[in-house]
Amino acid sequence: MREWAGWALGARARLRWVHQILGGALLMPYLLLTQVGVGMAAGGVNAWNSLGLTLIAYAAALPLAAVTGLVGLVRPLSVAAARAMCAVPGDTLAEGQARSWAARWRASAWWTLHLGVGAVVSGVSLAAPPMAVVLIVLPLSDTLRGSHLGMGRLSTTAGAFVAPVLGVGLLAGVVLCAAGAGALLARLAPVLLGPTAADRLAAAEERAADLAVRNRLARELHDAVGHALSAVTLQAGAARRVLDSDPGFVREALAAIEDTTRRTVGELDAVLGLLRDGDPARADAAPAPTLAADLDGLLARSRAGGTTITAEQHPGPAGDWAQLPAIASREAYRIVQEGLSNALRHGAGPVALRIRVHTSDRHRELEISMTNPTAQSPAPRAGEERRTTGGRGLRGAAERAALLGGHVETGPHDGGWRLRASLPLGSVPDGPPGGSPGGFAERLVRGAAGESPDGNVAVGRAAGRRRSRGAGR
Repeated sequence: MREWAGWALGARARLRWVHQILGGALLMPYLLLTQVGVGMAAGGVNAWNSLGLTLIAYAAALPLAAVTGLVGLVRPLSVAAARAMCAVPGDTLAEGQARSWAARWRASAWWTLHLGVGAVVSGVSLAAPPMAVVLIVLPLSDTLRGSHLGMGRLSTTAGAFVAPVLGVGLLAGVVLCAAGAGALLARLAPVLLGPTAADRLAAAEERAADLAVRNRLARELHDAVGHALSAVTLQAGAARRVLDSDPGFVREALAAIEDTTRRTVGELDAVLGLLRDGDPARADAAPAPTLAADLDGLLARSRAGGTTITAEQHPGPAGDWAQLPAIASREAYRIVQEGLSNALRHGAGPVALRIRVHTSDRHRELEISMTNPTAQSPAPRAGEERRTTGGRGLRGAAERAALLGGHVETGPHDGGWRLRASLPLGSVPDGPPGGSPGGFAERLVRGAAGESPDGNVAVGRAAGRRRSRGAGR
């Protein structure tokens, strides 16, 4: 009994009752318009004086409500009301305006149902309680027994002892009617206001774009900051060991640390600025590092820690790394940076780097190869587990290569460790060899990678929508 009372008169039921009354109020403009038309069609009579004409006007008002329900703003308004007043779980309802006609028709059906049911419940809620009170007090009033109020058995002609029972039953009927209608609307809300296939697809695309932005930001931060920390750690350690015996080397190491941290702060500010502003084309965005502009500096800073690095560079017929597509040059720089970070952190000995452009079957390809001896990892102490984290940088390098249609291979090789990356550059052009190759890499990922025309680090369109919303082997 208590459960039934809570279902019919609980806080949720009362809130749903208010929701239905609001629907009845929203139908009134349509009903007033149609009752005028029905009254004129019936010979200029007042439609409110006839139950039949009132029902006809009510029926004529529903198609008008259905037409206005096709407006795009109806669905978000209805969703907000259903979520707040019908106790419908929010994840079962769609967000935003209807994107397809199927969604518009469903929203229109909900709008019409809400207004139609709400008008009936509102009418019953306004008319039935006063009559119920009259019936309850009828045995106590001679004046009421002498009047003619109500219809049929629910009128003052009812017996003195039957009338109070009818009055209580009328009130109970009103409550059950409102509670049942509210439960019906709450059950139908996910069906009519829930996401369509187009809504789910749009939400999936937005989540995928957001995830791509986050992955790209993670790669940029990892490659820039991770390499800088590795280089600075080695440079500082080398300087500490020769602090008393080789002041000249210490000065060079400190200068390299200063240069490394300054560049890293600039890259970090650019990435965080894009995360904050979501504008890849802003004037103050730091240009992304490339092979042509930044490779020599990267090698010099890595050598400052005392590691011997030999580099063979063969730009191919172009003769200059500046002729590479901007996106390929940038991603190649990051792959080299990650390879050096791993070599400095985990290697033990000289690093051999080879970067070349070669042609096979009229297809250009940028090949990066880096080998170095590996250091033996110390055995874990008693009760200590071996660390299994890391490798994010190598996965990021593989993702960068895959974005260009290439691949990265890493693993033991001839007693050491080798990183080998292959990035396609497109077909050999028919024009002079010095021209820009264009080709596959530039065309494939310019938009997908969030690259701005001048090569700035970018995060794509999803960063704008979001406003409105460790390394090693």
